[in-house]
Amino acid sequence: MNITRIPGKFSHFIDLLYWIVGDVKDVHAFVGNYHHNGIIEFEDTGAVCLKFYNGATGTINYSVNSFGQNMEGSLTIFGEKGTLKIGGQYLNELEYQKIEGYEIKDLPPGNPPNNYGKYFGSMSNHDKVYKNVVEVLSNGGVIATNGFEGLKTVEIIDKIYTAAIHLTP
Repeated sequence: MNITRIPGKFSHFIDLLYWIVGDVKDVHAFVGNYHHNGIIEFEDTGAVCLKFYNGATGTINYSVNSFGQNMEGSLTIFGEKGTLKIGGQYLNELEYQKIEGYEIKDLPPGNPPNNYGKYFGSMSNHDKVYKNVVEVLSNGGVIATNGFEGLKTVEIIDKIYTAAIHLTP
């Protein structure tokens, strides 16, 4: 298993898909390193087709080659009774909704990105994870997530890399 090649935020999207849709049964993938060959150890571009155990299908398209800055992260769900797109540069905006008999209203604005000086990065929830760990260890709090959930994400990523056909530019 070689999961050290995964682009930085890629695992978070896989985790989100697993949380929303469920476990992955079958994968087909094409990956390549088109702009960073010899610079980074992972593919900078990929197209993945997923078949979930519950019968759903999904696709993932990713690239770290957006000129100048992160362009967006998005998740679009096409359902029998609705369509929803969550997007924005940091997956923090409800961009589209058309749901039979339902409308999502009055959402608070998404959190701003972290300010690193010359660079604005993703929103951090790490402080909440650390707070939960301290609460669990110090005060008998409830664990917010567990190792099984993290392992499922790693297993899905492994399925993607096992299925991947490596393209050369």
